[in-house]
Amino acid sequence: MNTPAKAAGPINIEPALKALAAALHGEGPAVELSIGENGALVVGHVETPGCDDAVAVVRTSGSTGAPKATVLTVESLAASSMATALALKGEGQWLLALPVQYVAGIQVLVRSLFAGTRPWVMDMSHGFTPEAFTAAAQELTDKIRFTSLVPTQLQRLLDAPSTETLAALRRFNAVLLGGAPAPASLLAAAREAGVRVITTYGSAESCGGCVYDGFPLEGVSVRVEEDGRILLGGDTIAAGYLESPESTDTFFEEDGVRWYRTSDLGSIDDDGRLTVLGRADDVIITGGVKVSAAHVQEELEKSDGVAAAFVAGVPSAEWGQAVAAYVALADPAPAPGAEGGDTAVVLEQQWHRMLGVLAPKTVLAASALLMLPNGKPDRLAMTAELKARHQGK
Repeated sequence: MNTPAKAAGPINIEPALKALAAALHGEGPAVELSIGENGALVVGHVETPGCDDAVAVVRTSGSTGAPKATVLTVESLAASSMATALALKGEGQWLLALPVQYVAGIQVLVRSLFAGTRPWVMDMSHGFTPEAFTAAAQELTDKIRFTSLVPTQLQRLLDAPSTETLAALRRFNAVLLGGAPAPASLLAAAREAGVRVITTYGSAESCGGCVYDGFPLEGVSVRVEEDGRILLGGDTIAAGYLESPESTDTFFEEDGVRWYRTSDLGSIDDDGRLTVLGRADDVIITGGVKVSAAHVQEELEKSDGVAAAFVAGVPSAEWGQAVAAYVALADPAPAPGAEGGDTAVVLEQQWHRMLGVLAPKTVLAASALLMLPNGKPDRLAMTAELKARHQGK
């Protein structure tokens, strides 16, 4: 049976906390949270055959395909909460500023239950705004405070911030930043503003972020396969997918350690720091040359006037694949001298001179990237628009 919560103002998380607490104590079925048509929180109960200690079922973001129902257990969530507390040097009060149905949101509730603290919910009925975030942060009463954000949210908070917003951000012992790569300029702005940011890497399959600032949490193992694929291992790894619990291509056991094979490429330096290089399917072969979409994105974001970029390969009769870029402009007004007032044309020409073969052959400029509800870039939607634009050239 599903339990809807009242939709007006901040969502009511009480039913979710009660259901999760019961599942953590083995006194209730696994919980799946969703948002109803009226914006209300819906607490669903899910049967998980073959997994008696399941606590939560969390859907992956679906940024590259159909969302998968990931089964998180008592063991994996407890290991994640303990490792997080060790990394953050304590437990405290959490501010929920992300959609509660995704892993980063549900982890705010689970960590609060393990810590015995009261989470506070930001009012996102009108979207994420610095004013609403600041108002919610000011309501926190614990001396030790944490929140989880995605880069787009932090960027909004640091764009001409008010004195109150800066003060609220500085009072957090840590702001966990994940969901998407954080531009170096954003991290530098946060440091300059006195905001304690920790970048995280992980997914629903690893109970959320399990690598902080490049280093795995206590009890988490990281390795990179010969083809560059990142593997995450340890007690935080999920039991599997509800639809395919025996998926050995993604989850497997080795020498008593449970591993999850990610879709990302990475490298580990001599100090053990992980660098995520991009998705395994982000390599674009254009005219016989292999191009890293992540590298091109990084180069584009260095350009004046570009706030963020997304790079993908699109079908091309001439090149096999062509590099294409969807860019968010810091100033959406057309660039001076742009042909037909089209900033994209100016950027294409500029990058062709600067980057050569790496330069995108199609550029779509907009005021912001297309985003999923959980704050991750909507890769499928942007790729579809880039394909249409390239075909129409």
